[in-house]
Order: sequence, then structure tokens, then C-alpha cells
Amino acid sequence: MAKKAQKRQPGGTPATVALAAAGTPYTLHSYEHDPASPSYGEEAAEALGVSPERVFKTLVADVDGTLTVAVVPVAGRLDLKALATAVGGKRATMADPAAAERTTGYVRGGISPLGQRKRLPTVLDASASAHETICVSAGRRGLEVELAPDSLRTLTSATLAPITRA
Repeated sequence: MAKKAQKRQPGGTPATVALAAAGTPYTLHSYEHDPASPSYGEEAAEALGVSPERVFKTLVADVDGTLTVAVVPVAGRLDLKALATAVGGKRATMADPAAAERTTGYVRGGISPLGQRKRLPTVLDASASAHETICVSAGRRGLEVELAPDSLRTLTSATLAPITRA
């Protein structure tokens, strides 16, 4: 039996469709993406006038052969060893970008932790809980969604753990 196609709002992404379907409150922010920007996350923080500690990037890693999503603030770097520990693994490496894009259904720089093609184990950095709201990619470069960290954790079934290093 074929899956029923989800209706999209104009300009919607699988991430915003997932948020709307769950009835989760969120705010959508868009900005003009500069293709020459060396850091998608820092570009988003600057364009939106939001502290880099509140803008989180979505990274895909390979933990013992399992693709795993790490959601960390753009102000820090992913601690691969801490990520592996958080999901009960031994070793983590960054995933092949093509595999990350193929598995999530998003392009690099626009990977959202929400509405992914295949639901992956997800770890949200513990620093997120210090903020009332955080921003993550809405599934496209130049588009961010602002929501409560607990909402993100619930929707992605994420583990909350300290996985960022300065």
C-alpha cells in the first residue's frame, strides 16, 4: 500500500510539516543565504541577530555503523567521543555528507533534526535546556525554526547530553 502524501504549505519543508502535524508552537525565520559563507550556523545567527549559543546546527555522525544526529550550538564543536558515549557506542566519526543527505532527505547546510526521511537516533546538547527557545534548521539553507528545546527533544525522541566542546 502506498504511503499517503503529506500536504505541504507553500514554501513548507518536511520539518515545518512535522511541526504543524504535531501542533507544536514554533516561529519560522528566513534570511538571505550567502553561498560563499564558510559556516551556515554562524551565518544564521548573525542574519537573525540571535546569540550563537541559541542557534543549533544539525550534524550527522556514524556511531559504530549507525548514523546518528547531533544537535549542537554553532558556538561550539561536536565532541565525537561524548556523542558515542551518549548513545552507548564506542566510536564516532562524521558521516559521509552524501550518506547524510540521502538518509535525512536534506542538503548539507539545511539538514534539520525534524522531518527527516529516516528517523535517526538523535542527541541534543544539554546546553539547549538553558534557553527558553533555540533555533535549528527548518530544512533549507536560509530558513530556521525557533522552538522550545523540550519540544525539539520530544519530537525527535532525542537524548539530552553534554556533547559540545568549546
